Amino acid sequence: MEASKPEKKCVIVIDGDLSLGLITNTSAVLAMTLGKSIEGIIGSDIFDASGKCHVGITNTPIPILKGTKTIIKEIRDKIDSEKIAKLLLVDFSYTAQKSKTYTDYEDKLSTTTAEDLEYLGIALYGDKKDINRFTGNLPLLK
Repeated sequence: MEASKPEKKCVIVIDGDLSLGLITNTSAVLAMTLGKSIEGIIGSDIFDASGKCHVGITNTPIPILKGTKTIIKEIRDKIDSEKIAKLLLVDFSYTAQKSKTYTDYEDKLSTTTAEDLEYLGIALYGDKKDINRFTGNLPLLK
Protein backbone atom coordinates (compact mmCIF):
# COMPACT_ATOMS: atom_id res chain seq x y z
CA MET A 1 0.00 0.00 0.00
CA GLU A 2 1.37 3.41 -0.99
CA ALA A 3 1.66 6.00 1.78
CA SER A 4 -0.50 9.04 1.16
CA LYS A 5 1.15 12.42 0.77
CA PRO A 6 0.56 14.85 3.62
CA GLU A 7 -2.06 17.47 2.81
CA LYS A 8 -0.54 20.91 2.15
CA LYS A 9 -1.72 24.21 3.58
CA CYS A 10 -0.87 27.85 3.02
CA VAL A 11 -1.57 30.77 5.38
CA ILE A 12 -0.56 34.37 5.78
CA VAL A 13 -0.36 35.89 9.28
CA ILE A 14 -0.45 39.68 9.51
CA ASP A 15 -0.22 42.06 12.44
CA GLY A 16 -3.85 43.08 12.91
CA ASP A 17 -2.82 46.43 14.42
CA LEU A 18 -1.40 47.68 11.12
CA SER A 19 -3.17 50.29 9.01
CA LEU A 20 -5.28 49.01 6.12
CA GLY A 21 -2.62 50.21 3.67
CA LEU A 22 0.15 48.23 5.39
CA ILE A 23 -2.07 45.15 5.71
CA THR A 24 -2.79 45.32 1.99
CA ASN A 25 0.85 45.89 1.06
CA THR A 26 2.06 43.09 3.35
CA SER A 27 -0.49 40.67 1.88
CA ALA A 28 0.58 41.54 -1.67
CA VAL A 29 4.30 41.16 -0.98
CA LEU A 30 3.88 37.82 0.78
CA ALA A 31 1.45 36.48 -1.85
CA MET A 32 3.77 37.40 -4.72
CA THR A 33 6.66 35.60 -3.05
CA LEU A 34 4.49 32.53 -2.46
CA GLY A 35 3.50 32.52 -6.13
CA LYS A 36 7.15 32.64 -7.15
CA SER A 37 8.28 30.03 -4.63
CA ILE A 38 5.63 27.29 -4.78
CA GLU A 39 5.50 25.31 -7.99
CA GLY A 40 1.94 24.68 -9.12
CA ILE A 41 0.22 27.15 -6.77
CA ILE A 42 -0.95 29.21 -9.76
CA GLY A 43 -3.49 27.58 -12.04
CA SER A 44 -3.41 27.72 -15.81
CA ASP A 45 -5.02 30.47 -17.84
CA ILE A 46 -8.74 29.88 -18.38
CA PHE A 47 -11.00 30.98 -21.23
CA ASP A 48 -14.56 32.05 -20.62
CA ALA A 49 -17.50 31.19 -22.88
CA SER A 50 -16.78 34.31 -24.96
CA GLY A 51 -13.24 33.15 -25.62
CA LYS A 52 -11.61 35.80 -23.41
CA CYS A 53 -8.54 34.69 -21.48
CA HIS A 54 -8.38 35.00 -17.70
CA VAL A 55 -4.83 34.66 -16.40
CA GLY A 56 -4.39 31.85 -13.88
CA ILE A 57 -4.86 32.66 -10.22
CA THR A 58 -3.97 30.70 -7.11
CA ASN A 59 -5.55 27.27 -6.93
CA THR A 60 -4.84 27.04 -3.20
CA PRO A 61 -6.90 28.77 -0.50
CA ILE A 62 -4.78 31.28 1.44
CA PRO A 63 -6.49 32.34 4.64
CA ILE A 64 -5.17 35.58 6.09
CA LEU A 65 -4.92 35.28 9.85
CA LYS A 66 -4.71 37.97 12.52
CA GLY A 67 -1.60 38.05 14.64
CA THR A 68 0.42 40.58 16.56
CA LYS A 69 4.07 41.60 16.23
CA THR A 70 4.83 39.36 19.20
CA ILE A 71 2.90 36.33 17.91
CA ILE A 72 4.44 36.61 14.44
CA LYS A 73 7.96 36.78 15.88
CA GLU A 74 7.24 33.83 18.21
CA ILE A 75 5.97 31.71 15.29
CA ARG A 76 8.99 32.63 13.17
CA ASP A 77 11.46 31.93 15.98
CA LYS A 78 9.81 28.60 16.82
CA ILE A 79 9.91 27.48 13.18
CA ASP A 80 13.59 28.49 12.99
CA SER A 81 14.42 26.56 16.15
CA GLU A 82 12.60 23.41 15.02
CA LYS A 83 14.18 23.49 11.54
CA ILE A 84 11.20 21.94 9.74
CA ALA A 85 12.77 21.10 6.39
CA LYS A 86 9.71 21.13 4.15
CA LEU A 87 8.08 24.26 5.52
CA LEU A 88 8.35 27.43 3.46
CA LEU A 89 8.42 30.56 5.59
CA VAL A 90 8.36 34.01 3.99
CA ASP A 91 8.67 37.05 6.21
CA PHE A 92 8.07 40.74 5.62
CA SER A 93 9.69 43.08 8.12
CA TYR A 94 9.62 46.80 8.82
CA THR A 95 13.21 46.80 7.54
CA ALA A 96 11.96 45.61 4.15
CA GLN A 97 8.91 47.87 4.12
CA LYS A 98 10.94 51.00 4.86
CA SER A 99 13.63 50.28 2.26
CA LYS A 100 13.52 52.36 -0.93
CA THR A 101 15.23 49.72 -3.11
CA TYR A 102 16.12 46.05 -2.85
CA THR A 103 19.79 47.01 -2.51
CA ASP A 104 18.83 49.30 0.38
CA TYR A 105 16.95 46.36 1.96
CA GLU A 106 19.96 44.06 1.53
CA ASP A 107 22.25 46.66 3.14
CA LYS A 108 19.91 47.32 6.07
CA LEU A 109 19.19 43.62 6.67
CA SER A 110 22.89 42.72 6.66
CA THR A 111 23.43 45.05 9.65
CA THR A 112 20.28 44.10 11.59
CA THR A 113 20.25 41.16 13.99
CA ALA A 114 17.41 38.65 14.00
CA GLU A 115 16.47 39.83 17.49
CA ASP A 116 16.01 43.40 16.25
CA LEU A 117 13.70 42.54 13.34
CA GLU A 118 10.01 43.38 13.69
CA TYR A 119 7.60 41.66 11.31
CA LEU A 120 4.50 42.99 9.63
CA GLY A 121 3.60 39.47 8.52
CA ILE A 122 4.70 35.99 7.53
CA ALA A 123 3.47 33.43 5.04
CA LEU A 124 3.72 29.68 5.62
CA TYR A 125 3.34 26.76 3.24
CA GLY A 126 3.81 23.12 4.12
CA ASP A 127 2.19 20.09 5.66
CA LYS A 128 -1.23 21.00 7.04
CA LYS A 129 -0.38 19.41 10.38
CA ASP A 130 2.69 21.65 10.82
CA ILE A 131 0.89 24.81 9.70
CA ASN A 132 -2.02 24.12 12.05
CA ARG A 133 0.37 23.53 14.95
CA PHE A 134 1.78 27.04 14.53
CA THR A 135 -1.34 28.96 13.47
CA GLY A 136 -4.40 26.86 14.37
CA ASN A 137 -5.40 29.14 17.23
CA LEU A 138 -5.29 32.38 15.23
CA PRO A 139 -8.51 34.04 14.00
CA LEU A 140 -9.11 35.28 10.47
CA LEU A 141 -8.10 38.87 9.89
CA LYS A 142 -11.34 40.82 9.38
